[in-house]
Amino acid sequence: MEMLSVPPSSISTNSILCKCTRRFAAFPFMIIILIFLVLPAAGDTAISYSAHCGDFVQEAPLLPNPNPPLPSTKFLSLRQAHVECRGNDTSKGISVIPRSLSLSSHKAYRTQNDAVFRIEAVVTLIGVEYSRNSTRRGLRLVHIRPPRIPVTPGDARKSNSFSLNGFWDSISGKLCMIGSGFGVLSSAHVVLKLDYLNSSSIFTSLANGTLESLDVNNESGYNLKSISILGVNLRDYKYELIDKEIENNGFRSLDDMTNVSLRVEDLGRNVCKYIRTAGALQLDYKSDCNSVNCNFLGGRNHNFMPSAVYFKEIECLEDGRVRFLLVFGDFRGNGYWLPFEPNVTLVTEGKWDMENRRLNMVGCRIFSDWDEGLVGECLIRLSLRFPARWTLRDRSAVVGELWSSRRVNESGYFARVTLASIKNTHIRSVALGYDYTEIENTRRSCANKIIKKAKEGKYPNALSSDMRFDMVVGNRKVRDFWGYSSPLFVGNQLYRLSNVFGQEDKYTLLGTQNLSNVINVSYVLSLSTSRDFKLSSEFMQIKSFEISAEGIYDSKSGHLCMTGCMHVGAPKVRLRENSSLDCEVLVDIQYPPLRASNVGIVKGTIESTRAKYDRLYFEPFEIFSESIYAGQAKESIWRMDLEFTMVLISNTLSCIFMGLQLLHVKRHADVLPFISIIMLIVLTLAHMVPLLLNFEALFRTDRNNVNVYFGSDGWVEVNEVLVRVITMIAFLLEFRLLQMAWSARSGDESQKNLWVSDKKVLYISLPMYIGGGLIAWFAHLSKKSRHSPSLGIHHLGYKQLSLWGDLKSYAGLTLDGFLLPQILFNLFSDAKEKALAPSFYIGATFIRLLPHAYDLYRSHSSSWSFNYIYANPRMDYYSTTWDIIISVGGLSFVVLVYLQQWYGGRCLLLPMRFWPRSTYEKVPVGNTV
Repeated sequence: MEMLSVPPSSISTNSILCKCTRRFAAFPFMIIILIFLVLPAAGDTAISYSAHCGDFVQEAPLLPNPNPPLPSTKFLSLRQAHVECRGNDTSKGISVIPRSLSLSSHKAYRTQNDAVFRIEAVVTLIGVEYSRNSTRRGLRLVHIRPPRIPVTPGDARKSNSFSLNGFWDSISGKLCMIGSGFGVLSSAHVVLKLDYLNSSSIFTSLANGTLESLDVNNESGYNLKSISILGVNLRDYKYELIDKEIENNGFRSLDDMTNVSLRVEDLGRNVCKYIRTAGALQLDYKSDCNSVNCNFLGGRNHNFMPSAVYFKEIECLEDGRVRFLLVFGDFRGNGYWLPFEPNVTLVTEGKWDMENRRLNMVGCRIFSDWDEGLVGECLIRLSLRFPARWTLRDRSAVVGELWSSRRVNESGYFARVTLASIKNTHIRSVALGYDYTEIENTRRSCANKIIKKAKEGKYPNALSSDMRFDMVVGNRKVRDFWGYSSPLFVGNQLYRLSNVFGQEDKYTLLGTQNLSNVINVSYVLSLSTSRDFKLSSEFMQIKSFEISAEGIYDSKSGHLCMTGCMHVGAPKVRLRENSSLDCEVLVDIQYPPLRASNVGIVKGTIESTRAKYDRLYFEPFEIFSESIYAGQAKESIWRMDLEFTMVLISNTLSCIFMGLQLLHVKRHADVLPFISIIMLIVLTLAHMVPLLLNFEALFRTDRNNVNVYFGSDGWVEVNEVLVRVITMIAFLLEFRLLQMAWSARSGDESQKNLWVSDKKVLYISLPMYIGGGLIAWFAHLSKKSRHSPSLGIHHLGYKQLSLWGDLKSYAGLTLDGFLLPQILFNLFSDAKEKALAPSFYIGATFIRLLPHAYDLYRSHSSSWSFNYIYANPRMDYYSTTWDIIISVGGLSFVVLVYLQQWYGGRCLLLPMRFWPRSTYEKVPVGNTV
């Protein structure tokens, strides 16, 4: 039927409650879809539709096959509908109390009655609480209050779902469905009755109904008696009031604001996106509410004066028409998670005015009790615009006014209220401009700081991406702030563009044109922490705050000095000139040179310039960056590729050299007993321990560091697997050589003196290794006692001292000298056999010394190091001194082994002229005829 065709607007629109809650709604709905793909609808055969729904919507036979489902997957939908519970008898079990309800139809079929459709849907109870003692009753909603317990992402996981099917009469708008639950409510059967019109206007835009438990074979112990439902109809909405109000010039009083507002071209996408990303808007009551009525919500709530409004999107059409729910409350919690509270909510419809550059809206109050909710008293007018120019004190992305359509002496009149966003938004228009209103005062405040002598070097260009950085911030009271600092404008040019008005959603460098050495800049600093805190006695308890700043940047010294403004914390009510903005803040930041000889750390401070006894004074904060320059990142990526290659080559060479040693002992089996067992154990453990403990130490210390500049480290995983496989092969080859050497000795009683020599090696080397480990431990304690960072935070410039890391470095030093046990063994046994192939002991030493040679190259050629894959300082001792000492020591060990295998193990104890000389004697050769 033409009447039943689903309008594109209602299908493509995201409901109230849908776009604004899509993050937490996605989780349960994905699970629900999977359940429906795997399991059939539960419990339909146990409930009679006619017994529970026959008097509401008559059952209609389906059309004969083929009767495919209708294409729309959102035939009927509710998003985060308001619920009230009553009649829960907790004496019989656990009471199920949800915070909101969602309905999603996934299939709709035509029936033999053109006006009736068979619907299969999922009903989800969101933010479910389970209580044995609750006696919550369904009281009439005559009290007005802001949401007391906002739904959080954690609450979103506390959900229960029901699989329902039934019939919807599109003429009467009656929907009745029956079904069963999943999970803990799998034995619970429910009936849903809903009034959901096929077409609606603002006065009929609410869907009313109930969800009742049938208590059929409910053995779960969970009790869900009756729930009333109030949601927003999403089908075929007719805009009527806004057109009439525009025709009556209801918004003409704001015509003079056209020149200071931004123009919006792509209406359907950008108007709502701009409003949505602005977050909560702060309310400012411009009149004395003791003498003038400020209660724009009406009803009995004379004392309720909200401080914030959240815009929850219902739909946005391509022609600029919009629908929103306006939820009023305070700034607690995230507006996206606020439940739909009817008596503190307005239903609105609006339209973007292209000529006057504003969004005009008409608002209506909701009147609700247990049985139904009604929309009425559409006396509220609202207009929003997007300011075309920002300043330090006014950076609201969205501003507006809310007023009454009644006159002062008429009933229902209330005083005008202004609205303004205070949250920094990433969405900015290309046409946005900036006025530096405080720059002269800032120059005077920063004059002494600018003239400080800077380090020599090249510093970031003011327009480069290096000016933005992530940071950790702390002071004596709060040590775990994190956030980011980003330019907003550089001179008169917008630093960051986005996709609001047809631009790509990415950072855009606005050119490389020449700038003066000292240039005006404006910034945004955003900070958060994991717990509530108070900056000062005047501040509210908050978890985050933002600083708007403007000042001057000197590209010759890398110094940035700015005056900052921050919101003290929104008060309960802002009356007249009761401002919450504190602009007595000084932000001082020093960028490191681009080619710094060590890790480039951005450092700075955030200080209050007020006197210490001032109520708004706060302790200074220290700033440390957690970001790197773009050039450093590119250089590091190149270096990582090189180091991955070197790791693979080194491990492959280890396998090759060990293979050559095995080939050597296969050809000369008599030399096997003369290989030091201690040396082989050291080599085998060096490859076995990382494999057993699954160390990341073969290439890096911390995987998270790599992710700083890699969107995905999948290719890193591939290299890691290759290295582990090669390491396993090297371990197996070394273990095989150890097994062969052990067997060669154990099978011959005449080799007891060789065991004695190896025991002597153990008696000498083990105390030496333990003593070295103790020295490393004491050195670690000494460094830790001397190193006392001012903040207990982690950043690139401060690597936490680790005992385990120091011990691993010492273990690497021990492995560098792996030939020492063989040298001692040759000395004690006076062996002359060439037990080790030159290719093995020279090649293995080369593999151990190559990282130190590379470290010397890296320290003198690379200006920056962030992550180590090859020549990791936490796996060995790396410095210019240690690199030289270890290299000289390794080469000396090679020479000693060579001399011992040619002139005897004890040749080192005698001067060269006393070395035994080799003599040759003829060996009789049998006649092999």
